[in-house]
Amino acid sequence: MLRRIAVFFVAVMLALPICAFVEEFAEAAIAPGYENVLRFATNDEPNTNDPQKTTEYYAVNFQVFDRLVEAVTTGQGQSDLVPGLAESWEISPDGLTYTFHLRKGVKFHNGAEFKAKDVKYTFERMLLPETEAKNQDFIDPIKGAAEMMDGSAKELSGLEIVDDYTIKVTLKEPFGPFLASLATPGVAILNKESTEEAGTDFGLVPEKTIGTGAYIFDKWVLHDEFKVRRNDNYWRGAPELDGISWKVVMDADTMRMMFEAGEIDVFDTDLVPSQISYFTKSEKYADKLVVGNRMGTYYFTFNHDIKPFGDVRVRKAFQMAVDRKGMLDALFDGRGELVHGILPPGLYGYNKALPEIPYDPAKAKALLAEAGYPDGFEMTLTQIADNPSTLARGELFQAMMAEIGVKVTIDQMDEAAWYAVRADGKLPAYSGVWSADFNDPDNFLYTFFAPGNTVRRSFNFKNDALSNRVAAARAIVDPASRVKEYQDLERAIIQDEAAWIPLFTTQHIFVVGDRVEGFKVSWNGWSDGWHYYEGLRIKK
Repeated sequence: MLRRIAVFFVAVMLALPICAFVEEFAEAAIAPGYENVLRFATNDEPNTNDPQKTTEYYAVNFQVFDRLVEAVTTGQGQSDLVPGLAESWEISPDGLTYTFHLRKGVKFHNGAEFKAKDVKYTFERMLLPETEAKNQDFIDPIKGAAEMMDGSAKELSGLEIVDDYTIKVTLKEPFGPFLASLATPGVAILNKESTEEAGTDFGLVPEKTIGTGAYIFDKWVLHDEFKVRRNDNYWRGAPELDGISWKVVMDADTMRMMFEAGEIDVFDTDLVPSQISYFTKSEKYADKLVVGNRMGTYYFTFNHDIKPFGDVRVRKAFQMAVDRKGMLDALFDGRGELVHGILPPGLYGYNKALPEIPYDPAKAKALLAEAGYPDGFEMTLTQIADNPSTLARGELFQAMMAEIGVKVTIDQMDEAAWYAVRADGKLPAYSGVWSADFNDPDNFLYTFFAPGNTVRRSFNFKNDALSNRVAAARAIVDPASRVKEYQDLERAIIQDEAAWIPLFTTQHIFVVGDRVEGFKVSWNGWSDGWHYYEGLRIKK
């Protein structure tokens, strides 16, 4: 989940003093038509709302689309899988065949009835190379998925339409988290006819972005606001809110003042960590904080194809040269926990016994000298442009690397170019954060270090034996054996091979305004997870 986009309200800010700006919003805090609308702010405008073409922008997705299976939050870091568009299912004794019975009478926003053909279309669209989907991992265990992804097949052999309301899915080998993977936002179900008709406008033009969800995509004014409105014909029953709005606000102080003026209902400090101390150290907001843990890991990575990162001594030197505790303190007011592997605390299979990666710049310099770089070297750290939080991490990294003689240049790239270069395996280094899509170690280890994925994410990890074990672990049926294998792989890849630099996991702090009741953090700590809208209401 990366963060981005351009400046909001620049002209207004230049024309008005800050106090006048805030007073203006205070006077009209609840604009007509927004009385029963939940109002967020974001500095991270989506580049698309096509669920298959993003791994991070899910605010609109969770409201506009449904999935066959849904994950509901039952507690902090805890979730249950419940029926969604599939009202029930059976699994064969060998774990290979899933028969889904689809819910009857469900209507898409355009009035079309949801049927089995829409599931087939959704899965096949995701796997076709021309779609350039980013979430194929979630359904690639299905028989025939590999042939679709490499272009040798146009249909998914492992998906059979039994009738309009029944589908049978056959996997190429057992995969324990398969149901959980279907509950992820990337596997949102699309309407075949309207999505095909929309073409490249799907995900970009609200009226052409059709789902079955509780809300209808209503508005998107670039660099200003995007909004969804209530679906009165929703199959679960119409939601209580009239809609949900996200204002695009790039400046952290402006966002805070808009919240204090009553223009924003929920303030997400994950978007603007610089504001954490302001709210957490004020008695005024003590009873307004809603805190959860982000089930995710912040990290730095480097491309093993680019010298000198093919040398494990250099990679281990970098791990020891980063003051991770100092970075956590500086960026998140210390609210979090250091991570020494890839799996965050709370995730199924998390290994709290992993050895600590020490902060030791002297040893890091010695390792660089041993690798042939006593005077350091120059390198480039890339990021998507206009992303303040990523830049802050990068600048701290830059200063820390200077302490061991490494000169880091930060290259801010256009988003499309950044993703294209990463997909080709050519990015030299970057920083990111990955939060759990589903509660299983496969969602972390397979996503980053399976064969193919390690190239597409520009790691180019060279230990094929370990990468092949990551892929094979998906088929382990015994839970204890499976967890042990993932923990062994985590230690080998992150600690022995130093494949990337694990940083920390963080608390996720929201500040909730007076109008809001029933706000809760999603099980995985996401900013835009569906489930903190369940039970949410605006006070009358």
